[in-house]
Amino acid sequence: MKALIVLLLVSASVRAQSPHAKLAGTGMGEVRWTTGFWADRFGVCRDSMIPHLWRIYTDKHISHAFNNFEIAAGLDTGSHAGPPFHDGDFYKLLEGMAAVYAVTHDPRLDSMMDRAIAVIAKSQRADGYIHTPVVIEERKRSGQAAAFEDRLNFETYNMGHLMTAACVHYRATGKKTLLVVATRAADYLAAFYQRSTPQLARNAICPSHYMGIVELYRTTKNPVYLQLARNLIDIRGLVDNGTDDNQDRLPFRSQNVAMGHAVRANYLYAGVADVVAETGDDSLRHCLDAIWDDVTQRKMYLTGGCGALYDGVSPDAVSYNPAAIQEVHQAYGRDYQLPNTTAHNETCANIGNMLWNWRMLLVSGDARYADVLEQALYNSVLSGVSLDGNRYFYTNPLRASRAFPYTLRWAGGREEYISLSNCCPPNLVRTIAEVADYAYCVNQKGLYVNLYGGNVLETRLSQGQLQLEEETEYPWDGKVVLKIKKAPEATFSLFLRIPGWSHGARLMVNGRPSGIALTPGKYAELNRGWKVGDVITLDLPMPAVLVQANPLVEETKGQVAVRRGPVVYCLESPDVGAGESIFSVAMPATVTLAPVPMAIGGGHFMALEGRAKLLPAGDGKLYQEVSKEPAKDVTVRLIPYYAWANRGASDMTVWMDLLRE
Repeated sequence: MKALIVLLLVSASVRAQSPHAKLAGTGMGEVRWTTGFWADRFGVCRDSMIPHLWRIYTDKHISHAFNNFEIAAGLDTGSHAGPPFHDGDFYKLLEGMAAVYAVTHDPRLDSMMDRAIAVIAKSQRADGYIHTPVVIEERKRSGQAAAFEDRLNFETYNMGHLMTAACVHYRATGKKTLLVVATRAADYLAAFYQRSTPQLARNAICPSHYMGIVELYRTTKNPVYLQLARNLIDIRGLVDNGTDDNQDRLPFRSQNVAMGHAVRANYLYAGVADVVAETGDDSLRHCLDAIWDDVTQRKMYLTGGCGALYDGVSPDAVSYNPAAIQEVHQAYGRDYQLPNTTAHNETCANIGNMLWNWRMLLVSGDARYADVLEQALYNSVLSGVSLDGNRYFYTNPLRASRAFPYTLRWAGGREEYISLSNCCPPNLVRTIAEVADYAYCVNQKGLYVNLYGGNVLETRLSQGQLQLEEETEYPWDGKVVLKIKKAPEATFSLFLRIPGWSHGARLMVNGRPSGIALTPGKYAELNRGWKVGDVITLDLPMPAVLVQANPLVEETKGQVAVRRGPVVYCLESPDVGAGESIFSVAMPATVTLAPVPMAIGGGHFMALEGRAKLLPAGDGKLYQEVSKEPAKDVTVRLIPYYAWANRGASDMTVWMDLLRE
């Protein structure tokens, strides 16, 4: 098998073109943030998030994430500690480190990864199985522990993150050390599933391994891995005791709505989209299209957040037989069931939403998927980490009050280390480290611009070498300037995404109107022979607008939220007058909100200021007569939703009463 891998490995740093995808990503390290929003966030990831999490994960007095590998490798003694998915946490951190290394080539990162990978490799069993809870117990109990004995043990989840991290590490460094570990694990899984029953599909808790196996196939070109991914989809739902919580009560090809645990669901949908990109399976694509419509039209928050419920039940349509109604956890709710205070919206589910939409974009070339990716990225993903990069959210509600007389399952507040479930911090590390990989796509026609930010791009199109520089203050300013630094002699197209929220966009080439129609939610194509010095200017007006929800969302009926460009805003208690409640603030339908620069904890952004109304406060009773006192004028300042809870404990709301005058 090793010889096959050596012969068929794709070139390091290159992302292979999937045969049934319309777009491909750029190569790793081909995009480098220079100035502005993403340069700042990448810098925080590089300088704060990675060192902070590395310190925590390698300090066994705080976390056993790395020490578990040391014990499994026989380099230390003791027992496994931490959640069963802790291996995956460490793999995600390695992936983020590799992605940063692809840009910085920092030798310290390379050395840190080398040391960790050597220990990980030593912890792997001779047959390729790797999962520290089981390996440690086998060492202690002379082989009595069994692989896949507990379906909730997250073995395949951990292996999936190992595979993805290994592919990124190989592309970033050219080294095969972690890739060898991953391929041995994949070979073990391929053999294991061949001799096992469909019952083992239920071991696919939080199926990151679908994405990991396909990525490993793309890297090694070993067809066994693609076939394994297809088989894992086919055997889902073939057991009588499958659950909605794990999306395996029904065969996947019979599913057309999102259900169950939102992290598991979004990871599954992303992995299935990977299989579609490689196989062109229309039956799988049909399911993904129906589920995507269900999520985006009925079950997704304005912030791109997913997973409305801490706990819930299977969809009512399943059965009226109480024995058939199942509990689900961290779940997509029923249609239009989108509570704000109790919204779960686990950060990993929101990242999963990004991963899924990225893959749908590659398969289809449709800008609507980039719209949702951007919506989640700027709001419910970035909200998961503090502005300084050292403290994290597990859940991302759209409303928080310090006055509630009960404790939510997740009481709020940012933490340096979420001891029982630290899956979100390393997921954020790898996501922010890899945002540049989402910025552009390529195909035979040319270059697609998906996300805007100050950067330089050096890539190769089918027509030849392209170098491009982008200058913009997006998302705070809608002006984007693209400068051609090197271009192929042959004609090719530049496709610029016109966001779905944008109206009145203007596009110019070398100071002259482009003359092409600009449709929100579509790519605008500029096809011509390009030369060095050409300048493309895209102007996206960014007024602050009030947004209302479908009236079937009863939690927000009669309320509005504020959005400017891709950024959703919130009202936080430090930004209203002393003694005034943010929950008494009402937004006039004609409100004017002006952008003003603001900084919190080293994070710089555009806040919004304007005059709203302060409704009379109630007396705290459950029900009371409506006050006849007139509303008072009040000055409010709104901040980006992702920036809340960076000034200590506070009240916060995204949705506010609408006042029609």
